[in-house]
Amino acid sequence: MTAELVRGQNHPLPQTRLEIRVSAGTPIVAGATLGDEQGRVHGVERVAHPGSPALPGVEVSRQAAAEHRLAVDLEALGEGVHRVGVLLALPLGTPGPSRFAAVAAPFVAVTGLDGAEIASYTITGLGEESAVVALELYRRQGAWKIRAVGQGYAGGLADLLADHGLPEAGRLATAVQEAIAVGVSRSVAAPSPRTSDDARVRASGAAPGAGPARTDVEPPGAQPSVAQPSVAVPPQQGVADGGPISYAHPRRRTTPPPPPSSVPSAAPAAAPGEPARPVAGDAAGWSMDERLYNQVWGMFEDLARAVAAFRSAVDFADSRREQELDRALSDPCGRLGSAGNQAREEAHAKREDLVARAKEVLDRDLAQLTAESEVVEPALPPAYARWDNPVWHAYRVPMEIPMALRIGDVRLPERPELRIPMLVRLPLERGLWIDAGRVGSEAAAFMDAAQIKGLAVDTAVAIAARLLAVYPAHEFAVHVIDPAGSAASRLAPLTRSGVLAAPPAAGAAGVSEVLARLTERVDLVQMAARGGAGADALPPDMDTAEQLLIVNDFPHGFDDRALNQLRYLADEGPSVGVHLLMVADREDASEYGPVLHPLWRSLLRLTPIPEDHLADPWVGHAWTYEPPLAPSGSRVLEQVLDRVGEARAAWPR
Repeated sequence: MTAELVRGQNHPLPQTRLEIRVSAGTPIVAGATLGDEQGRVHGVERVAHPGSPALPGVEVSRQAAAEHRLAVDLEALGEGVHRVGVLLALPLGTPGPSRFAAVAAPFVAVTGLDGAEIASYTITGLGEESAVVALELYRRQGAWKIRAVGQGYAGGLADLLADHGLPEAGRLATAVQEAIAVGVSRSVAAPSPRTSDDARVRASGAAPGAGPARTDVEPPGAQPSVAQPSVAVPPQQGVADGGPISYAHPRRRTTPPPPPSSVPSAAPAAAPGEPARPVAGDAAGWSMDERLYNQVWGMFEDLARAVAAFRSAVDFADSRREQELDRALSDPCGRLGSAGNQAREEAHAKREDLVARAKEVLDRDLAQLTAESEVVEPALPPAYARWDNPVWHAYRVPMEIPMALRIGDVRLPERPELRIPMLVRLPLERGLWIDAGRVGSEAAAFMDAAQIKGLAVDTAVAIAARLLAVYPAHEFAVHVIDPAGSAASRLAPLTRSGVLAAPPAAGAAGVSEVLARLTERVDLVQMAARGGAGADALPPDMDTAEQLLIVNDFPHGFDDRALNQLRYLADEGPSVGVHLLMVADREDASEYGPVLHPLWRSLLRLTPIPEDHLADPWVGHAWTYEPPLAPSGSRVLEQVLDRVGEARAAWPR
């Protein structure tokens, strides 16, 4: 039976190979300290953290996440280790919460390798603290026990580590936060709380340019997923300061069906014993778009869990095989001869049987998800659909802003042909960075730098085209900075169709003029919003549409003033409708040093060619991202942009 601990309570550990599971309502950092009998930590090499995740006997997550799984082997701990402290901390330097009072109480559970829960602890009573020692595993009279600690530190990781006697506490705390910051630009954005259709239109009297008014609404009866993880990215805007932050998307099939006029056609009845046949839109939501959005994210979560279960089963099978081999061959006399060979064969056979059974379950789950994808993909609206979806052939400029946009696909190696749409909420709450440098995929190894940079611009054009296509005419404007004119030919679909607010800016003067204009717009809209003024308080010639700035070849053509303006737009722009899309090689900007680190951390990194760089804080997967490029030889992108250009030209002035 599971022991539900309270602060200060201890409980014996029946085994030494454990898994510690952590759940929180927001991305947090998880680590472990290895201490002596008094709990003192004698060096940075005895602290497991995202920058150094694996130590003898302990392995922790490599990034901030809402869910963690820490592996512990007490028998493999280094000499002199008598206490293992499990520490949790809030990542600093991001717009996320800075104290545990603003998040849900973290939950920690200790389980065996078979998943059976040994003890659990909900860390309550935290306030201004930003770091906490959750649990302690300690050795007493030759046996290991667990104690619920819950000791918080308002001074964060530095104070926590210093309290454990670590001389380099401040330096290590800084290194941990830097390691977390590196992971932020590699994270998959989670679905925001859903918004009703009525709340996604512009509210009368709202400051122009601030984007559509958004009110987080849950349909009656909707419930968040149990232990729903979130991701290591800056939290959604609009959450009250100090209040709890929820990234949970609704559990699938939790609300009553909508009125018959909008209910999708019922699925054909499945044969007895077979899984239900999938139906497009079979998820919670008020509209078909919202149901499809939630269904796509449900598919993402299902795929993550199915693959995680399979990988965990394989790890367990490998671990059990090693244990059986160790026991069978611990006697030197039994290592040779028929007895030793038989022990090896039996251990391998058991391992293969476990893996085969896990693979059977995985294949069943993936087959069901594949069938669901084959039904859902053709039913997606333009904002969620790939360029090769026939829905684009009947494209018309919309009258309303959709709730989300597809910016590519993600997949896992266990079933590479199963692609899940990568959806981001609109209006954009985070800028994008298309990596024009030498990315780490195998495909990049056979391409030169010019090819990769060209594909990066193509990806930026494809994303900009999708944004223009899903906004009503004159509610989205695109600006381009191309200082040297190196991307002129690849920007042609945007320039020829007349959808750009102005020709691409070139040279230092062009860079300065565009940045100054957008910076002024951010300042004016912010002042109007703070003062409660309406549209009449803004200059009559100001474009109140959402703005997207595409920056190519950064940092060419940027001086220190332009660099500061760009950082300002990245930080302050999204809240008032100004968004960045950078096409840049980070190595090219290395001369600026750490001054650019906040800029890169604020952007979601994408790649122009498939690469497994997107982090999954659900279960630690590395998802392969594929950009939303149009099929080779297709003119669908140009045709859509032409229709957008025609609608903009016909719009009354």
